[in-house]
Amino acid sequence: MCVTAVESRPPGVLGTSSSPEHRPFGARVMAFVALTKPRIIELLLITTVPVMFLAQQGVPDLKLVLLTCLGGYLSAGGANALNMYIDRDIDALMDRTSQRPLVTGMVSPRECLAFGLSLAVVSTLLFGLTVNWLSAWLSLGALLFYVVVYTMILKRRTSQNIVWGGIAGCMPVLIGWSAVTNSMSWAPVILFLVMFFWTPPHYWPLSMKVKDDYARVGVPMLPVVASNKVVARQIVLYSWVMVAVSLLLTPLGYTGWFYTAVALVAGGWWLWEAHALQNRAKGEATGGKLKEMRLFHWSITYVSLLFVAVAVDPFLR
Repeated sequence: MCVTAVESRPPGVLGTSSSPEHRPFGARVMAFVALTKPRIIELLLITTVPVMFLAQQGVPDLKLVLLTCLGGYLSAGGANALNMYIDRDIDALMDRTSQRPLVTGMVSPRECLAFGLSLAVVSTLLFGLTVNWLSAWLSLGALLFYVVVYTMILKRRTSQNIVWGGIAGCMPVLIGWSAVTNSMSWAPVILFLVMFFWTPPHYWPLSMKVKDDYARVGVPMLPVVASNKVVARQIVLYSWVMVAVSLLLTPLGYTGWFYTAVALVAGGWWLWEAHALQNRAKGEATGGKLKEMRLFHWSITYVSLLFVAVAVDPFLR
């Protein structure tokens, strides 16, 4: 849930009508799909399925994979819908969120709340009855953490919101492992920590790009309350810890040479980009010259490569 996708729609265009005749069925269906933020969930599944391969040390049961992915989609989708319900006031004032279904009136607040709660219940029961109850409680815990701890408590109160709120987005690795083993191990914990330290340097570059949006609505993202130099220094710090933690899987015996090679190369490139951003920030670069989105886009590629390596590595050992 902490993983972010940039929306490509024109900013600042608000819908004004929510009457039934202006809400055709097809558009309504797409609006409810949009409430789940499917592009973000795609990335969450990238961190779930490879861990199932690692836990199985081979190909897991495909039915189990499908059920886990479906449960994960419904759970994350419910969390995202509830997030939009709570944040509908500021979404209407931010350019990058002003076309969300609640803002345009395509979905009413009551419908959004019912939809989000329904997905939470269905996803928990689906996990519990078809996968296992450990995965069900982990999934529900992630949903509640994202909605209550991050959205309701942290987001509007502290510049460390994304640091601790990002815990919810780390949970899919635990869910993927528990779906296969019905237990926990150090491997998913290490990958959980990789995602924990990945989240701030993934999200802060985007926050640097749209900090005026956050400032307008009083959300104290770190780039709003600190200089680019301070933010870039924090990005570099978290990046080094993330790369170091990612290399722990091999000495502990969970992965072999392939994963290690990918983690070193991808991590090295990440650090290059992070330090380049810091150097531009130190040089007082602003606007397009800061090029903060280079690291944001690379962060998505990095996590995809790393977890593909997690899935492939068992077949090369």
